[in-house]
This record gives sequence, C-alpha cells and structure tokens, in this order.
Amino acid sequence: MKIKRYVIGFAFLLGIAAAAQGTDVGLAGIFPGKALLTINGGAPRTVAIGATIEGVKLISIGGDTATLEVDGAKRVMRVGQNVAAQRSTSSAQRAILTANSGGHFITLGSINGGMVRFLVDTGASLVSVGASDAKRLALDTLRGERGFSSTANGLASVTRVKLDTVRVGGITLHGVDGLVHENDMPYVLLGMSFLNRMEMSRSGDTMTLKKRF
Repeated sequence: MKIKRYVIGFAFLLGIAAAAQGTDVGLAGIFPGKALLTINGGAPRTVAIGATIEGVKLISIGGDTATLEVDGAKRVMRVGQNVAAQRSTSSAQRAILTANSGGHFITLGSINGGMVRFLVDTGASLVSVGASDAKRLALDTLRGERGFSSTANGLASVTRVKLDTVRVGGITLHGVDGLVHENDMPYVLLGMSFLNRMEMSRSGDTMTLKKRF
C-alpha cells in the first residue's frame, strides 16, 4: 500500500443533512459572522448571519455549530455531523465534499462513533489511522495483523484491523478494513476500502460520494 505525502492547507469541513421537508443542506465551514453552506447539492456559498438563500436562513453560529432555519424549521448543525431527518436510505447515503486551498478533500466524519478528520486519498488501499487517533478511538490492535506499509518516509510498521463503522456525511459503512500506523498522522486517510464502495463524481472543487453497497 502506498500512502501519499500531502502539504496541509486550510480545510473546509463539511457535513450533510437532509431537512424533514426535503431541502438538502450541508455545513461546509464556519467563519466569523458567516457560514459556508451547500444547498440541494449546489456549490458551497458563503452566507452571513441573518441572510436567507434558497429558503435557508443562517440564524447564528457558535464554536463548530450553526443554527439554521430550513423550510421554516430551526435546526442546529455541527460541522461534519448528520443531524437532520433523512427522506429515505437510498437518497440519504451520500456526502458532498469541498476541496481546500491545496486541492485536497478534507472532511469530518467518524470511526466507531468517534469523530476524526478524513483526507480523501485514492492512493491509499485502506482507511489509515495514526497512532494517537487509534488510541483515542480505542481500536484493538492486539488481535490485528501486523505488517509494513510503504510511505513517503520509507517502510512503516502497521497493524491491519477491522473498523466497525466508518461514517462520512450521510454515509455509514460497516466492517471496513483499516490500517493503524505506529506514528501519528495529521489526518485519517479515507482510502479505497471505503471509496471503492462509492460512486464518486467531481465538479470543480466539489466531490460527491454516493454509497453503492
């Protein structure tokens, strides 16, 4: 498995939610007095507090959350968290990601219920987790398969494990193969053990993932 080395820039973090009345709203990032939203799968747009776009009003922001009014209903969204009711399983199983200034797709998600920062990496065979993230997530490496991985810095000791759940936006997969590295990593690499179960499409700085199976 080859793991690429990346220059880390500012990340837009995105979570997808489907409002009960049917409007798809994603929170792509938070800035002072503004939020970056995607609406019905469109390109990310900066919305100021008090402004309304396509029926979505930004009421307030605080920390990593934004309070929105969507189709007349108030909703509190956390960056990278799916918080709204889903219309159906088939329509909800998707995530929309926005490239950062370096052209990389970075998003919040979760492994086994614990929040992580993912970096989409089609060059990584498996979802790859650094040592400190693995410890925080309580991943059991004692029963894993030991091996080595080729990285930009040479061979690295790794342990192959099975991840109970991996979630990105509205997509949740179960029983995903992963690698735990002996060193820390700035991001969890969202590799092909997750991505090969997706339909992937890209338009400009936006990537859409849709669950196939």
